[in-house]
Amino acid sequence: MKRVAVIGGCMGLFLILSPVYALSQQVNWLLGMRLGLSIASGGPSVDIVNPFTGQKTHQGGTSAGFQFGPTGEVIFSKDLAIVEAFNINTQSGTPIEWQNTFKYYFSIPKSKIKPYADAGFSLWFFTGGPYVSIPFGGGALFEVAPHVYIPADVQFGPIFVSGSTQFVIEITTGIRYEFH
Repeated sequence: MKRVAVIGGCMGLFLILSPVYALSQQVNWLLGMRLGLSIASGGPSVDIVNPFTGQKTHQGGTSAGFQFGPTGEVIFSKDLAIVEAFNINTQSGTPIEWQNTFKYYFSIPKSKIKPYADAGFSLWFFTGGPYVSIPFGGGALFEVAPHVYIPADVQFGPIFVSGSTQFVIEITTGIRYEFH
């Protein structure tokens, strides 16, 4: 419980301080939608028997599902950004992820492709309570029209579940629109 309180406090501090920092400089915003595939593995693998029907279902192990949700990004300079995403997954239990990452854009002169690396933390909400994750990964934004981007993104990371650790891989794309 202390760990959840500490993580919540850090997240609250982050949410309070990021707008203050954003107001002190010229920023760009990227808003859009994220969709793709999420694969979760690890954790306990158990068979659950429905006491009324006697039907046996298997939970745990490895599962794949569709992932979608809104995302927003504040770009502070041409190479630093903070990203917030709210992802809904279609695996068993419908896990929901609130993801916060710091992103670093790499410069490629005279290119409309913007590659990046990112890392941060997220909270996962599914049966048993909120769980902490440390996502990291990267990708690239491909400009398809003025201020419109299609991302290709891969995220990895452990989810620290009570008594075990799961590992998630998220392969997503979507669309982003840049506001100045």
